[in-house]
Amino acid sequence: MGSYGHLARRAVETEMPIMVKMQELLRGAKDAVSLAQGVVHWQPPKQALDKVKELVWEPSISRYGADEGIPPLKEALVRKLRHENNLHKSSVMVTAGANQAFVNLVLTLCDAGDSVVMFAPYYFNAYMSFQMTGVTKILVGPGNPETLHPDADWLERILLETKPKPKLVTVVNPGNPSGTYIPEPLLKRIADLCKNAGAWLVVDNTYEYFMYDGLKHSSVEGNHIVNIFSFSKAYGMMGWRIGYIAYPSEVEGFADHLLKVQDNIPICASIISQHLALYSLEVGPEWVRERVQSLVKNREIVLEALSPLGEGSVKGGEGAIYLWAKLPEGHDDDFKVVHWLAHKHGIAVIPGSACGCPGKLRISFGGLPEDDCRAAADRLKKGLQELVRDGLV
Repeated sequence: MGSYGHLARRAVETEMPIMVKMQELLRGAKDAVSLAQGVVHWQPPKQALDKVKELVWEPSISRYGADEGIPPLKEALVRKLRHENNLHKSSVMVTAGANQAFVNLVLTLCDAGDSVVMFAPYYFNAYMSFQMTGVTKILVGPGNPETLHPDADWLERILLETKPKPKLVTVVNPGNPSGTYIPEPLLKRIADLCKNAGAWLVVDNTYEYFMYDGLKHSSVEGNHIVNIFSFSKAYGMMGWRIGYIAYPSEVEGFADHLLKVQDNIPICASIISQHLALYSLEVGPEWVRERVQSLVKNREIVLEALSPLGEGSVKGGEGAIYLWAKLPEGHDDDFKVVHWLAHKHGIAVIPGSACGCPGKLRISFGGLPEDDCRAAADRLKKGLQELVRDGLV
């Protein structure tokens, strides 16, 4: 093959997905166990799966559906948004997962060359979505060193001083990769700053049910705010690919322009997957919360495995399925550490450099049942003890 001259610059200059790199790494590391990918260890509700089995021969399952989602699911989601999220002025579009929802929004709200704001550590797929669509002015804000919360004072300055003003600000709450929850007053302040500056705020609520230690998730609403939600983690539907966008009903033209993008990417989300989502919703959020609470033990196990890194080295874990750890001094090449852990100790984690923070690690505690999580954590602890004691040897 020749040079990259005939390939689109936006594709060539977009970072390779870290999960693709991790899959390659795992293929080369014999019998390695993963605490890398953001998945849960449960399947969708059995009663929902049983109902879906009956639908396979139904002709409508094999046809296109309405671009924005099948009506019964949309209606159920509007009710859910009102009762659970206190969102009363939002319309719904069903997408093939939350990642596709985010791409839809970037294509609908941003032009190539616009500037946008994220906060480090950021979600790598969101960063790639901007790169891939020509949004190359990505302003990455700091998180509070202690809490990892987005720095609202920095955001206020950036929104005031940057010319032209940033078009969009995005946060994940609770956080991926940090597992940090943004408290409601801070989320409202961020929303107000965006409103005053005329910027969109996109909030990814994928982990809305994944809250620990008595914390409660909250959402914000406004004509400049778009919320993203997902079935992937909560209902164990990663491979079924269903997410949804809650966008402001009162903004003229929003629905029409969003539909243009939707029709050119999936046309509609998988029809059988949408029925599974509907049946899962009928089982209800308590089913999810019960499983999420079982992860508290996993979090404790992985937290203990990270203890060799020393006091104050681990942050997050208030929500989502992640802990965020600082490597010992001199190990800024975190991918090298990740490679070493996978090949020498048979354990995979995500390098922080994929999230804009070299010298850190993202560890997921959601993907394995407790006994398997304990075995994986043993490998991680042994690896980190050796790293702290002897370095990469």
